[in-house]
Amino acid sequence: MEEAGRGMGGAERETEVAVVGGGQAALAVAYYLRRTGLRHVLLDAQDRSGGAWAGGWDSLRLFSPARFSSLPGWMMAGGEDEYPSRADVLEYLARYEERYEIPVRRPVTVHAVRRDRGGFALDTSEGEWRARAVVSATGSWRRPFVPDVPGRDLFRGMQIHSADYRSAAPFAGKRVLVVGGGNSGAQVLAELSRACEATWVTLHPPRFLPDDVDGRVLFDQATALYRARAAGRDAAPPASLGDIVMVAPVRAARDRGALASVRPFERFTADGVVWPDGREERVDGVIWCTGFRAALEHLRPLGVIGENGRVAVRGTRAADEPRLWLVGYGDWTGFASATLIGVGRSARATVDEIKAALAE
Repeated sequence: MEEAGRGMGGAERETEVAVVGGGQAALAVAYYLRRTGLRHVLLDAQDRSGGAWAGGWDSLRLFSPARFSSLPGWMMAGGEDEYPSRADVLEYLARYEERYEIPVRRPVTVHAVRRDRGGFALDTSEGEWRARAVVSATGSWRRPFVPDVPGRDLFRGMQIHSADYRSAAPFAGKRVLVVGGGNSGAQVLAELSRACEATWVTLHPPRFLPDDVDGRVLFDQATALYRARAAGRDAAPPASLGDIVMVAPVRAARDRGALASVRPFERFTADGVVWPDGREERVDGVIWCTGFRAALEHLRPLGVIGENGRVAVRGTRAADEPRLWLVGYGDWTGFASATLIGVGRSARATVDEIKAALAE
């Protein structure tokens, strides 16, 4: 690790590129950085490898086969037929770090990134780091979003976000609402429906993809659309990645009639909820499968975060800070950059720009 910094026992550490984060986006960036010869370090707030996958629920399954869920340079085991579990992804990411000797330090929390002497100073839990360029790859897992439903603070039952959901065991025999119409909501509902009285609450009726359509098909369609638009051609938009992919547990729930959904309740009471028709229902808990927001608070001192909670970018490069890049937050930081298979393209383009910028 000594090549990543200088004076590791002192208060100041220096590198050429500091990557904030240690998940899939950070690893993809590191894969390409190692080819450049630039000194770099990954500063990961977590105490283990895996990024957001370390916080997933136990039964979580990818909706793309292993071959279509891999980072650059090395395929995940499983080929075209196996849909990896959360445990499979965690093992793959840990081995990826080892395979490419990625210089990651953890747990190191980056509290703030500041401009300093033509570069950046990073205030961290292990002291100050200095870098000529910074890549923010913190994702969104640390900023779960819960809508502000009236009375939510009055509800005495259990409330958790999907970020904290692990299994159905704590909810066995209870009456639970699963809120959110995406793939996480469908998978959590499918599991809970075997253990308790679970009701699926979605803003609109969920849209289910055909059984033979999965993440690889969606990615191929989205890639074709991306290329067509880049070439100035018209193309039909692909199915949304928010549509429900029929992985095995969700298909099983459908086949036993457990995938029906209802429209949202209007407010909470101390013991339950009130539905639009005025009916009150007692419930024991609510699981919010309502998504996340970009975790960017460490960039606040740079003054680059807009009112929408994002940083204006050109590609992945911050529009108002030419030595700051953002990777892995969604399509606004690179096509499909929040996916295992898609982040490699954004990472490679980012590192090409970093190399050119630091050579100037």
